[in-house]
Amino acid sequence: MTGTPLTATDRDQALARLAASVEPGNELDVLVIGGGITGAGVALDAVTRGLSTAVVEAQDWASGTSSRASKLVHGGLRYLQMLDFKLVREALTERELLLTTIAPHLVRPLPFLYPIRHGIIERLFVGAGIALYDTMAGLGSRRSVPWHRHLGRKRLAAAFPGLDPKAASGAIEYWDANVDDARFTLTVLRTAVDHGASAASRTQVVDLTKDEDGRVNGAILADLETGTTFAVRARSVISSTGVWTEEAQSLADETGGLRVLASKGIHIVVPRERIEGTVGLILQTEKSVLFVIPWSRYWVIGTTDTPWDQDLVNPVATAADIDYVIDRANRVLADPIDRSDVVGTWAGLRPLLQPGTKDGTTSAKVSREHTVASPAPGLVVIAGGKFTTYRVMAEDAVDFALGDAAKQYPSVTSGIPLLGATGLEAATREVTSAATRFGWSAALVDHLLHRYGANTLEILATCDDDPELALPLTGAPAYLRAEVLYAITHEGALHVDDIIERRTRLVYEYAGAGVPALAEVASIARTALGWTAEQEKREIDGFTRRAEAEEKASLASDDVSASQIRAAVDDVVPMLPAPTAGSRQTA
Repeated sequence: MTGTPLTATDRDQALARLAASVEPGNELDVLVIGGGITGAGVALDAVTRGLSTAVVEAQDWASGTSSRASKLVHGGLRYLQMLDFKLVREALTERELLLTTIAPHLVRPLPFLYPIRHGIIERLFVGAGIALYDTMAGLGSRRSVPWHRHLGRKRLAAAFPGLDPKAASGAIEYWDANVDDARFTLTVLRTAVDHGASAASRTQVVDLTKDEDGRVNGAILADLETGTTFAVRARSVISSTGVWTEEAQSLADETGGLRVLASKGIHIVVPRERIEGTVGLILQTEKSVLFVIPWSRYWVIGTTDTPWDQDLVNPVATAADIDYVIDRANRVLADPIDRSDVVGTWAGLRPLLQPGTKDGTTSAKVSREHTVASPAPGLVVIAGGKFTTYRVMAEDAVDFALGDAAKQYPSVTSGIPLLGATGLEAATREVTSAATRFGWSAALVDHLLHRYGANTLEILATCDDDPELALPLTGAPAYLRAEVLYAITHEGALHVDDIIERRTRLVYEYAGAGVPALAEVASIARTALGWTAEQEKREIDGFTRRAEAEEKASLASDDVSASQIRAAVDDVVPMLPAPTAGSRQTA
């Protein structure tokens, strides 16, 4: 199962179909606003129910929260402490679906250690919680992850030699899973397109339109690549815009709706050889939970949980954030890390539902459960939730939009594998066999299969056609030149930022935010996208300036200063300002 490619030409065709929706008989059933994981999930849910569906995103796919998470698929062990059993059970059920049916190539089991510091009482208390966690995940022999187990000092030292012996007297090992969030989101989106949805990135909703009865009947879209503005018609508009929820609702000139608090979480990336261990750690802090996650050639360490009221497009990690994460990790590491060990960072914003007003509300205490609402007839808004439960969120949003008709068109996404899942075993054998002729290591083969699954065969075909594409990038040898081309020919990348920041993880996997590979990436993109030499230079210069600004921002001591440093440099395709009140259109 290779799937429908997503290209710049396909984007143009999607925009044409959107523009044609104003013609009699061409009205869409569902217009989805937001190309993060929830929006992609809504598009897949809607189109697989037989609804004509389109999804638009003002930036690149997964450019917001959905590329800046903790890279985990998990039930949320800490939510058991909050007695949020419904959320935990829901997330664990979805975790199992993802591991076994929907995306076994993208989502992989991962063991974690919960260090025990205070003896038998803590072990009994934590052990009971993790036992409940395992039980809620399901009983029987078909479980995709092992049951938890208790470790003493000796087995703990073997599993994580880099842990300070004084930091724990033992541990409890339990299992969750990891995922490349941006690639997962893109794969959900491509699966929706493969089932007939239209998708257009860099397409901003600048207004919502209403009919004479006051029902939302579509939107005004701006193609940010060309500056063209046009109308689109839809029976239902579903907003899944995360931390932009209130801004999206305001386009309908409605004062009601959901209220969302943006909470910043940052992560740092440290080379794998810097910390000796084979499993992950989960550590309780005074503010949040800190994960130390093994992934490929490095460790991901985070997160924080602090309110953010600066630019929603470009949250940044400050020196204080980074120092906090380093300090909390060092409290349990035998060989402490420091700022010089950090090769990359990222900051993301969690969209937390806000009960009441923001005054006096701390982000760490707000529930992660999602809510669906309708601030105006024809407009459905969904917010809250967590990455792992995206599919349930999408199902609830489409059910809400359909009303009574949902019974006639039930969701079927629990049984739909994402692109790359079908034929995975056969593809694995073929790619492993081909690795010899290209000189690919076992680690590179695993890297490809974890990113593309059975669709790695498309990468393979590209390399067979042009063996130079089978070579690694000079400035980032963990990636093939073919992957850069594939990002453009199949995954809708329009700019070098899209490739370096989301189609790959170069921006935080290599020191220098991927700049050492920038010229080579831009050269491949120039040929594939038909850029002029001037366009290529503009892409290189723009990315370099943004990378430098984010590095400077990471040295600032506070959010305001860091945000100002980043805001001084333009985005690759800046978003348009929101329209003024009272300027809504009726059609």
